Amino acid sequence: MTGTSPLEHPPSPPTIIDKVIRFSIENKLVVFLFMLFTIGWGLMSAPFDWELGGFPRDPMPVDAIPDIGENQQIVFTEWMGRSPQDVEDQIGYPLTVSLLGVPGVKTIRSYSMFGFSLIYVIFEEDVEFYWSRSRVLEKLNSLPADTLPNDVQPALGPDATALGQVYWYTLEGQDADGNPTGGWDLHELRSIQDWYVRYALLSAKGVSEVASIGGFVQEYQVDVDPDAMRAYGVTLSEVFMAVKMSNVDVGARTIEVNRVEYIIRGLGFVKTLEDIEDAVVKVNDNVPIYIRNVAHVTLGPGLRRGVLDKAGAEAVGGVVVVRYGENPLAAIKNVKAKIKEISPGLPRKTLADGTVSQVRIVPFYDRSGLIYETLGTLSDALLQQILVTIIVVVVMVRNLRSSILISGLLPLAVLMCFIAMRATGVDANIVALSGIAIAIGTIVDMGIIVCENILKNLDEADPKANRLEVIYSATSEVGSAILTAVSTTIVSFLPVFAMEAAEGKLFRPLAFTKTYALIASVIIALTIIPPAAHMLFGRSREGRRSLTWLFFPLVGILGVVFALGFGWWWPGGLLVLIGLYGSLEPKLPPFLRKLGPWLANAVVVGAVLILLTQSWLPIGPEKGLWRNAILVGGTIGALLLVFQLFQAAYPFVLRWALDHKATFLMLPAMIVVAGGMVWRGFDDLFAWMPSTMRESEPATYFAEKFPGLGKEFMPPLDEGSYLYMPVTMPHASIGEVIDILQKQDIAFDQVPEISLAVGKLGRVESPLDPAPLSMIETVINYHPKYMTDQSGHRLTFRYDETEKDLFRDKDGKPVPAPDGAPYNVHGTYARDKQGGLIEEAGGMPFRLWR
Repeated sequence: MTGTSPLEHPPSPPTIIDKVIRFSIENKLVVFLFMLFTIGWGLMSAPFDWELGGFPRDPMPVDAIPDIGENQQIVFTEWMGRSPQDVEDQIGYPLTVSLLGVPGVKTIRSYSMFGFSLIYVIFEEDVEFYWSRSRVLEKLNSLPADTLPNDVQPALGPDATALGQVYWYTLEGQDADGNPTGGWDLHELRSIQDWYVRYALLSAKGVSEVASIGGFVQEYQVDVDPDAMRAYGVTLSEVFMAVKMSNVDVGARTIEVNRVEYIIRGLGFVKTLEDIEDAVVKVNDNVPIYIRNVAHVTLGPGLRRGVLDKAGAEAVGGVVVVRYGENPLAAIKNVKAKIKEISPGLPRKTLADGTVSQVRIVPFYDRSGLIYETLGTLSDALLQQILVTIIVVVVMVRNLRSSILISGLLPLAVLMCFIAMRATGVDANIVALSGIAIAIGTIVDMGIIVCENILKNLDEADPKANRLEVIYSATSEVGSAILTAVSTTIVSFLPVFAMEAAEGKLFRPLAFTKTYALIASVIIALTIIPPAAHMLFGRSREGRRSLTWLFFPLVGILGVVFALGFGWWWPGGLLVLIGLYGSLEPKLPPFLRKLGPWLANAVVVGAVLILLTQSWLPIGPEKGLWRNAILVGGTIGALLLVFQLFQAAYPFVLRWALDHKATFLMLPAMIVVAGGMVWRGFDDLFAWMPSTMRESEPATYFAEKFPGLGKEFMPPLDEGSYLYMPVTMPHASIGEVIDILQKQDIAFDQVPEISLAVGKLGRVESPLDPAPLSMIETVINYHPKYMTDQSGHRLTFRYDETEKDLFRDKDGKPVPAPDGAPYNVHGTYARDKQGGLIEEAGGMPFRLWR
């Protein structure tokens, strides 16, 4: 009789995680195809501006900052010449009351100003944007006839938000070399903007509105003569109707002449001043009274409520607004392409000195620069984290192949995040992308846990044991713990997912992207690392020999391609060294084979450290590569040394803590109290104390030293520009505000660090801008410290060691060189006795940091 002993337990059936791990190890081709599919889809969805040689791209919408505005629609109503009180009584109040019944409305805000009314209809967050527009339009079209004054027509604002203002520009006259020439009146530039440039840019894909600002709108002006009107017996209303009726084409009927049909119509559209002057007001005793008899007709500027100023001179320009839900980066590209298309056809004239001046579109605010810098920051962070991971894993685990495996799968996890973001509609911005950067550490942790447990089990296993089973057992051993740890982290983000309004729009994308990165780390750790580890670690001696003769030569060839084809000398040289060592390892003496892994690890750590230093340069390029390398290597080495010492001392620390529980627990309690004082402040944390104790000398001292952290809703963002918004007295005239604005911009333009200052007072011709005349907005653009590319990366140029200066081409411009020196565009410098550069007031500007 056989049976199971009560002290023995049958093996538990495999869980779903175990089945997934085994399937992945046994079906490497499926995993490989899955990786290829993920890489392809991720490259299609990535927000980076990659050129993939004809590979189809469908990138996710990308912007620099999240749009935290309300879910709102704007109803704009113009009633020229009426006071704010009249506008409020006859337009603002009736429309507000009528729109209260629109479904999904949370609140309505009304602003009445001179000549126009703005009503902001704010909907609940779950109301779809274009559905809300249709409901507002439906309500406006069904208003009773007597709700608003005659000839007043409310209109729905553009399908965009205020954050959609991504491209500002001015129109300027320039010669063939791009130098400003002038020669254009403000009304000419405004006419070009309103009737040519605006419509052309509005046709670019993704653009919702192009609004004009600055200059003068040319109009016909009829200045009546009261004495002449009294003499001819003409009233003002008769003059008004005469001008109105003269500016219209009239259709009649058709007549037939010689079997040919002709259409009869009266041509009345005004084309010249004489057309208005010849309009008949009335007839007295069979004598017609013309407009010219009772009024003086001229061309003049229209009333304006906005002015644009550039470096102290009035300018004409516009702002491009991106449609809601569109990709801002793609829309800006489309606008630039349209500008390039229409630029040759813009008007030109020959000035008195013979210079040919052509109107050009000159941008002074371009959101794409900030977007590219945001993406560049993320790519730099990912690269630096991968390099740090290689160093840490090589030093701590002392296994080069596991380090390459973990670091090589990091980009795959990022691509998985991009796929999830594209599929779920999470836009890429600096907050959302930072969630990926934050989660990189967790992705690395998952890979290190799995790889280290696999290496440990392989070292302890019988050499004749089935390597596949050993790797499966090692991964299964930690698989449940990995899944539990990641699930706990995801659950902890539930309060962030529940945020609403502006807080939710700001932080929910970060929670989503971090969650996607954590899920990607689990997928990689449980499905991709085990089969990859089986290929790298689990082969027999014959398998390793085939790996040596096949894999390492391919690595060396890849390094040559990187070095010669792409100019990546450091990565290429490192791969060549790895390929040579791996190919020659079987022929090396035994002592070299034992010493080889240590040398290989040292070479890899040194090479990666140089790469990390070149990418990071924490103390700036002016300090040189080696000083930065010493700082980076010393910092990483010190941290790793602390970790090693803690690892060695941990058993003794744990034993002491267990033996002295009360004493040890005082340390975390003190840390919690100190952290609370730093965060909330001493007075807030100890508000429960009696007033006599809080007024004592120690309490007063701590209250002064620990006031609490400041609070800010939006994180600080260095955009390379500054928005200066002073406000004048509300009753200041437009002439007075223009004078203040021009003097202010002239003062800004004299600051050496400022490249351009463009100011605006009042509002652009858009419902998105309700600014009064008393409000000034000045965009101040700074020179970057170093010449950079569009992603914010420093550019390097050829450097002449003998002259201690840059090589320059025939036009005097620096010659780019990948291994050259950066070019500093700030400050003034002089030569020292050795020919170096020292900062000195009054020296030569635009010199090189070396």
